Amino acid sequence: MLDVFNQDAFSVTRLNQAMREVAYVPSRIGAMGLFTPSNIDVTSVAIEKADKNGLIVVPASARGSQGATRDMAKRSLRQLTVPHFQTDDAIYADEVQGVRAFGQEVAMETLVSKIAQKAAVHSQDFALTEEYHRLNLIKTGNLLDADGSVLFNYATEFSEALPAEIDFDLDNATPAEGALRKLCATITRSMGATLDGLPFRGIHAFCGDAFFDDLIAHAEVRETYKGHEAATTLRNAYVNDGGGGSWGSFEFGGITFENYRGGGTISVDTNKCHLFPVGVPGLFQTVYAPADYIETVNRRGQRLYAKQWRMPNDKGVNLEFQMNALHYCTRPRVLMRGKRT
Repeated sequence: MLDVFNQDAFSVTRLNQAMREVAYVPSRIGAMGLFTPSNIDVTSVAIEKADKNGLIVVPASARGSQGATRDMAKRSLRQLTVPHFQTDDAIYADEVQGVRAFGQEVAMETLVSKIAQKAAVHSQDFALTEEYHRLNLIKTGNLLDADGSVLFNYATEFSEALPAEIDFDLDNATPAEGALRKLCATITRSMGATLDGLPFRGIHAFCGDAFFDDLIAHAEVRETYKGHEAATTLRNAYVNDGGGGSWGSFEFGGITFENYRGGGTISVDTNKCHLFPVGVPGLFQTVYAPADYIETVNRRGQRLYAKQWRMPNDKGVNLEFQMNALHYCTRPRVLMRGKRT
């Protein structure tokens, strides 16, 4: 009797391999490489935070006397449990019934193909989930669940506050000359001060449609590019990367403004923009924890897992796909928000 469901194709190793072989769904934040991934062999992560420890001007003192003293930074530890995300599926015996007469090899090929098809769908779901988590983390400083509820409020966890929303005043028909560039410079200086001297390559902004449209039409922006070789940059800002999560981008005032291409809950409000520094070591982190299986206990986690178990009366096998991932920002206070007006 042909017992295909006990074959190697249904081992945890092969199922996980099927998940990994599926191409990662294009996602803008994932493609940018903002988040540094790490793999842990436990189900929670401890994040240590040191309070800001500003420099002091050391006063002169007599030789041989006691020197100035200073308080050292206070440290705090946060223990965060890695969230568990799971989807379920199944393959029934009837799905391979028609190939039994052709032998075990053909049946196995059919099963592997069906596993790959199901893995592709679930892998896309998890890719979408990651983009949702990461984008909303940049937007709000929070890790949100699928229904919008807060899993972790990192500003609260790290005893920080997000800066006030910045008004770009893009609906002003007669803006003051140089006001927009001055605002960008103020944002850059503020970002650098908030980073406490940490290096960063620049500032990136995910923009909603109306914000981006008004920004690119702003007199100061157009005057900057007019009659210059870089004018092609402005002309090509619509649409230069429609398939990669972006409707276009351009640089102004030292900030790269990008019209984020989203949909549904994975989107930027049409009148808003969200600014963050790029190139900061360890600013955005993703931690992958092991699955809740016996064979994965105390082993380093991987991004995706899959497993199967038999249905009653051998009707087929149940399939389970899961991801155990925690995304966080180590300095939520650098996440700035802008509005069109």
